[in-house]
Amino acid sequence: MPEHATPHHQPREPLAFRTDLPPLPPPAGFAEQAAALGVEFEPGDTEQLGRYLAALIHANTLMNLTAVDDADAAWSRHVLDSLTLLPLLSELEAGASVIDVGSGGGLPGIPLAICLPHLRFTLLEATAKKAAFLSAVTAGLSLENTAVLTARAEEAGQDHHEHRERYDAAVARAVGPVSVIAEITIPFVKPETGRVLLIKGQKADDELAEAKAALHLLHAHHAGTIDTPTGRIVVLEKPRKTPRAYPRAPGEPKRRPLGA
Repeated sequence: MPEHATPHHQPREPLAFRTDLPPLPPPAGFAEQAAALGVEFEPGDTEQLGRYLAALIHANTLMNLTAVDDADAAWSRHVLDSLTLLPLLSELEAGASVIDVGSGGGLPGIPLAICLPHLRFTLLEATAKKAAFLSAVTAGLSLENTAVLTARAEEAGQDHHEHRERYDAAVARAVGPVSVIAEITIPFVKPETGRVLLIKGQKADDELAEAKAALHLLHAHHAGTIDTPTGRIVVLEKPRKTPRAYPRAPGEPKRRPLGA
């Protein structure tokens, strides 16, 4: 090789996401568990959910999307957990918009989009590989009510033309403590009518206590916590506009949580 030559690097092949796999069947008792949540499936819903889980578990062999790789456990810990939000979102009018912040492998956004075709979902994910999976699987499932946005939440939340205070609801699951996730979700929802729905665990009360100052700074408040068979749902509301300073620059909410 000449002294000043640059080594030739082959471009990386895109990850081969499979969206044509047979659907994973729900385990025994799943329909009853869903019914206890008030979830009634339309024809084809469980097949679509099974196709999504098959694609998710296959993609997990290519990159880290989930710690749950058992099919039966995935139905409970992923699908059922996501669908605990369905009764709250089903109150929205047709055409209402929902943003899934930090969607990762598509949770809770994709199961919700399958079961709520009358709503419009945006799956926000900053990691390009994960966003590529989301694009592949939503296309493979023909989810026409779903769009993928590859961006940092802090930057999209300051986009006054497309995303800031444009959504009827924001949802998030396993993204961070309330003091952090509040800053990167609340700016997306509409003043007065918009709500943030966070799927949390048993530490929700402790996180809310720590987030009291943050919610005050964000002009938001805790509207209630709902216990579910798989965890807890924290509901946040914003009676007025979010101050322009929030969200702060990418990484700042996590490095220096508001009110800490």
